[in-house]
Amino acid sequence: MTQSRRNFLKQASLGMMAGLLAPQLFSCKNAATASGSPLKNIGIQLFTLRDLLAQNPTEVLKNLAKIGYSHVETFGVDVANNAYWGLPIDELKKVLNDHDLKTHSGHYDMGKYLKKDQKDTENIEKYIEIAHNLGQTYIIAPVPPMDDLNKLDVAAYQYMAEQLNKAGEMAKKAGIKIGYHNHFWEFKEFGNGTKGLDILLAFTEPDLVCFEMDMFWINKAGENPQTYFTKYPGRFPLWHVKDMDRAFSTPLDQNKFDEKTGKRDTLNLAEVMKDIKFTEVGSGSINYSTLANFANESDLKYAFIEQDDIYMADKYASVKKSFDYMNKTFK
Repeated sequence: MTQSRRNFLKQASLGMMAGLLAPQLFSCKNAATASGSPLKNIGIQLFTLRDLLAQNPTEVLKNLAKIGYSHVETFGVDVANNAYWGLPIDELKKVLNDHDLKTHSGHYDMGKYLKKDQKDTENIEKYIEIAHNLGQTYIIAPVPPMDDLNKLDVAAYQYMAEQLNKAGEMAKKAGIKIGYHNHFWEFKEFGNGTKGLDILLAFTEPDLVCFEMDMFWINKAGENPQTYFTKYPGRFPLWHVKDMDRAFSTPLDQNKFDEKTGKRDTLNLAEVMKDIKFTEVGSGSINYSTLANFANESDLKYAFIEQDDIYMADKYASVKKSFDYMNKTFK
């Protein structure tokens, strides 16, 4: 995960390690009993618990398994040290196995790889090696180049699509698919209703590149995920399931024209973040019962709880609340 993304998402400074939790906080479900649709057999994007992972990744994974999660989506690999959060990858594999956890997907920084004229780029071959070692079948680019989002124009998105296709060709040999995860800026218009995400979808090969739909961010952008599932069937096998505080549900107005320049409004992340607040799944304004009707159309394979910022003091209680809602709501 890039430092830029962490800054954007207002990562909280590392807090004190959560103490041992009361046994009644956890359910007895694990991978051995997990069944049903991807929305019932929900995973979790580990970025949600990044502060705790930085202190004791083994304890975090053990507690997630006790809650009932059967699979996790990784982030933040340290390629130089072949580790996640200070935990060597072979040890991570053992911890996952010990707690009946699997990992089908991971976020891998591709910010430099996706930027034109960037000579120093990430090692995609190494990412493929790591993902294959972990048993993952998806390598996801979590963000575009983050140095200046206002410079993301049609040509930039076309170049990103070309690069994703190239990475997809490399990954295909290992049985892995490359994917792209949206935020809100991919829905900024470039005329005639064309948006960045549309360009990526149009210029990538379906057999090489897929997409991970982040339900919070597409809704915050004022767009309808069902529209994308219908227009691009089978392109969204991964979902990020997160919810939006009802008091902060007004869509962002990123497509208004700047009267001074005659261009669409520029993004000011500091201002944008003032109108962003997350909440536990089932507590907010996003209707997952309706979205579930489009799971087949999107070709949903895996879904992941993610909460970019948790405001509850007990973060495990937060991710358990989201897990319990999905487990009770879907079959």
